[in-house]
Amino acid sequence: MMEEKTVTRVVAALIFEGERFMICQRPAHKARGLLWEFVGGKVEPGESGEDALKRECREELGVEIEVGEVYMELLHRYPDITVHLTLYRAAIVAGTPRLLEHNDLRYILPAEIDDFEFCPADREILDKLRGQ
Repeated sequence: MMEEKTVTRVVAALIFEGERFMICQRPAHKARGLLWEFVGGKVEPGESGEDALKRECREELGVEIEVGEVYMELLHRYPDITVHLTLYRAAIVAGTPRLLEHNDLRYILPAEIDDFEFCPADREILDKLRGQ
């Protein structure tokens, strides 16, 4: 019997600009390099999900955000990691997004989702966004 891998808590932000939402392209050198995702990252020990998301947005985009309600939660098993992903609605309250970590950043419409190759963990979220 295989031993269950540790689950890593991950948070991400669903940031809208009008009808478009923000997606970021992972750096080439990271796991799942050049795939698209929502901005965010791992929750550090002792950190709330909301605080982790604020920190990640500062580190990755150089912006301050206001964290809203949870849009969706899911569990996804990659070959190398199992993640418990919580996607929060969020809004940028200070700063202009900069590429401090990501390869690229776009705001897209739900109708444009199929034009991008996303991380597999985001598929359920993208399906829900398409349905809006």
